[in-house]
Amino acid sequence: MPITRQQLEEREQLILATYAQFSSQTRGRKYSEPPPELRTHFQRDRDRVIHSRAFRRLEYKTQVFLNGTGDHLRTRLTHTMEVAAISRNIARALKLNEDLAETIALAHDLGHSPFGHNGEKALNELMKDHGGFEHNLQSLRIVELLEQKYPSFPGLNLTWEVREGLAKHSSAYDNPPLKLDDNHKFPSLEAQVANIADEVAYYSHDLDDGLETGLLNEDKLKKEVKIFADTYKSVRKQFPNLSDESRRHFIIRCIIDREVNEIVETTECLIKESGIKYSDDVRRHKIGLAQYSEKLAKFNIELRNYLYQNLYFNPEVHEPNKRAVRMLEQLFNYYLEHRQDISKQLKARARKDGWHRVICDYVSGMTDRYAIAEYQRIFELKLPY
Repeated sequence: MPITRQQLEEREQLILATYAQFSSQTRGRKYSEPPPELRTHFQRDRDRVIHSRAFRRLEYKTQVFLNGTGDHLRTRLTHTMEVAAISRNIARALKLNEDLAETIALAHDLGHSPFGHNGEKALNELMKDHGGFEHNLQSLRIVELLEQKYPSFPGLNLTWEVREGLAKHSSAYDNPPLKLDDNHKFPSLEAQVANIADEVAYYSHDLDDGLETGLLNEDKLKKEVKIFADTYKSVRKQFPNLSDESRRHFIIRCIIDREVNEIVETTECLIKESGIKYSDDVRRHKIGLAQYSEKLAKFNIELRNYLYQNLYFNPEVHEPNKRAVRMLEQLFNYYLEHRQDISKQLKARARKDGWHRVICDYVSGMTDRYAIAEYQRIFELKLPY
């Protein structure tokens, strides 16, 4: 006999902490539909995210380096998968619902524009008089409206808990305005875990890509970034004869392990000190509970500042992204002036949401390579990418 949803829910009751978000206690979906038979509600959500068109497009969207720069560099999709893996590990260690944490992680960047955070800033400026643009809230718009896959409702009809995690996704890089029908400052612990896992992935994997391309080098990092210096020293002592590639990979692995272990330890202590018992206690608590240790938080700020100075604003990264952003701005303005080039479906939505929002939906959903191809088609130019 196959295992049923009810049996999976019973397993959660036996294994998870009382303050975890149980799938059987979901606040439900916006549109009523029969519950899944062989999956929990959050497992169904995860599958819907993975099968969405927006998820597939992440393969061709920039993480740091313009998409197509190198076969081994992260894209928005590989970043998302790494965030999901780290989220699962932290959630499992804390006896939280890893299906929910993973789903929020997989969905958190669905609304990201092409050309990374520079593209997002450009769209926000273009939309400043029309509600702005923020990729986490765009992710929510995608799963609630823009994906059109089901006959009975718009969007993916995800559970309230997943949509809460998208509306309140917050990290050192992201701080969207809150937008859900509740008055809680903080989301579930699972959503908090996805938030902090996003930061861990950013710090460690952007560092890895910077070393891979040669824009960062170990000698400078050893002098200026404490967490790298400590890890480098430990790895060299333990494995003195590693090749450069293996050493770099193992340093990044050790940094991630340290971050995850300290997050689990710190979060567990904060949970005990808080006295919370149930998931809504987490939402009502005065502070977020998924955190770094104070020492690690300082190390991460140091690393983040170093990455901004030496990687994100390095001319070899920044200049191609700036050119790409100007191209994105020209595309946006072109579609405003040539609305006949927009599909009938978008024209119908423009009557309700306005042309600026609909064009923003269209442009933000483009992959890097599609945006470049559209620009070349419209303006008949060959770009130096």
